[in-house]
Amino acid sequence: MEKIKLGLEIFYQACIIPLVMSETTSQTTQPFAVIQTGGKQYKVAVGDVITIEKLADDMQDGDKVIFAEVSLLDDGKTTTLGAPFIEGGKVQGVLEEQGKGKKLSILRFKSKSNWHRRMGHRQPFMKVKITSLK
Repeated sequence: MEKIKLGLEIFYQACIIPLVMSETTSQTTQPFAVIQTGGKQYKVAVGDVITIEKLADDMQDGDKVIFAEVSLLDDGKTTTLGAPFIEGGKVQGVLEEQGKGKKLSILRFKSKSNWHRRMGHRQPFMKVKITSLK
């Protein structure tokens, strides 16, 4: 029993304490937020360019994009966590580019019947540059 306690104590000192200390000492002071769009979550800061799922057909390059579903907002000193979203929190950005991704080839095949279908898919995307966190 004492060997197990000693082993756990050594593991704690060797693995857990340095991990916790590195997390607390290497915290960034730059404000960031966690937003949700297109069924995914993104950690963003001012100046970041993110690639997201296409939002709407009528948007043009240079249009403002507002993300209202903000899950977490950190200004470097305090952290605000939403349940599930922060009320009144929003992240603003500018649409830089929109287009389609690389073509994916899909092949459907059934053996012994000489049946196959070839299809392709290009996922639409938008690139948004983050301008402000509120």
